[in-house]
Amino acid sequence: MEWKNCFTHQRVGKKKSLDGTRTDYQRDFDRLIFSSAFRRLQSKTQVFPLPGSTFVHNRLTHSLEVSSVGRSLGAMVGEFIAVNEIKDTKDPAFEFYKFDLSGIIAAGCLAHDIGNPAFGHSGEDAISTYFLDSKDKKIDGIALRNFFSEKEWNDLIQFEGNANALRVLAQNFNGKAEGGLGLTMTTLASIFKYPCGSSEVNKRFKHRKKYSFFQSEEDIFLEIAQTLDMVKDENGIQCYQRHPFVYLVEAADDICYRIVDMEDAHRLGIISIEEIKALFLGVIKEINRKGEDMQRIDDILNDLQDDNSAVSFLRAKCINALVQESADVFIERRKDILEGTYKNTLIDEIESRCPSLKLIEQRSIDKIYNHDSVVEIEIAGYNVMSEILAMYIPAVLKVEKSAFDKQVLKLLPNQYATYKNDISPYLKVMSVLDHVSAMTDVYATDFYRKIKGIEISKHR
Repeated sequence: MEWKNCFTHQRVGKKKSLDGTRTDYQRDFDRLIFSSAFRRLQSKTQVFPLPGSTFVHNRLTHSLEVSSVGRSLGAMVGEFIAVNEIKDTKDPAFEFYKFDLSGIIAAGCLAHDIGNPAFGHSGEDAISTYFLDSKDKKIDGIALRNFFSEKEWNDLIQFEGNANALRVLAQNFNGKAEGGLGLTMTTLASIFKYPCGSSEVNKRFKHRKKYSFFQSEEDIFLEIAQTLDMVKDENGIQCYQRHPFVYLVEAADDICYRIVDMEDAHRLGIISIEEIKALFLGVIKEINRKGEDMQRIDDILNDLQDDNSAVSFLRAKCINALVQESADVFIERRKDILEGTYKNTLIDEIESRCPSLKLIEQRSIDKIYNHDSVVEIEIAGYNVMSEILAMYIPAVLKVEKSAFDKQVLKLLPNQYATYKNDISPYLKVMSVLDHVSAMTDVYATDFYRKIKGIEISKHR
């Protein structure tokens, strides 16, 4: 892989770039912003339950903020690569890195959570647990597990939002355009945090802790990997090292959730203002390679009488420091990143020399991710998602469908109704998961109440 050949204008499902004033990568960003899949993120849990009396982040606001941070990272790194690696101002690669990389990273950041189901990460666990718990359930006299190959079954019992993102963005759904949103392969490659399939997950390697494609999208993934000359992971079969741009998307996400989750926790009264100040000031001081005037920061804090304003000020300072440092680490490690030999993440490397950032992670685990309100939404998500799947999955797999099954399947939107076609049980089940994973927290909860008879709808 080289800096000059790790990007392309080629789109999934389309071979030709479009003419016009917008670049292909600006079109990627715009298509994501206006997509219904992105819009649905406004009603999907980030960490804390939605809605509430206190405004906290949802998946959409999180993704927008990650995109803003990612654009800055892309601009910094792109400028450096253009000037120091490409050098020739007439080379198309010079223009790409100087002007387009920031847009690619911003678009990738918009897309990074687009495959996540309702109820945060517990939604993924709920889907996986349903299949694990139901593996011996008989449908037409056949155990559920026996409908699928080993690789297909691994997809279902390890349902993964990262892999679902590729399906949402690039799959051909009934009545929809070829190639999904028709994004460039470059933007799609930037979200492949775990460039392998579910059968090659290996938690010893950071790039294989999870996976980035279902069996249904394997061909799409491989076409992107080969077109962009991604480095093969010799320890795997259909497994690759990360594309260089992934590190920037990942860093933007890591920065936002580590810092902004703390801000939300303060607004909810879970983290005190004193603790926030100590942690955030610690990060700023420990990363202080740019000669930040700490006395000036202290003076501004003393003038801010409103605690929320003080936290917002420190949050901005922390994010700025981490963006600068992440760009520096990427540039310093660029040779290893390009060759596929870099085995760390940018934020983990920063954390190794920034104790306050590590402490923020630990406080988040202790006080935020195990808070009662978070655990409650996770449990609710398990119950809601499990009941919905228990209704749909047998109905879609049965050959001889009962009157009830036929009624159930009428609720499946036409774009996901591929079960009507002569396709494998795996693809029939994936059509159900397309519908269920697209549900928002509110929609899934309301739907659950209706199918359980808790609330009867007078009209649809």
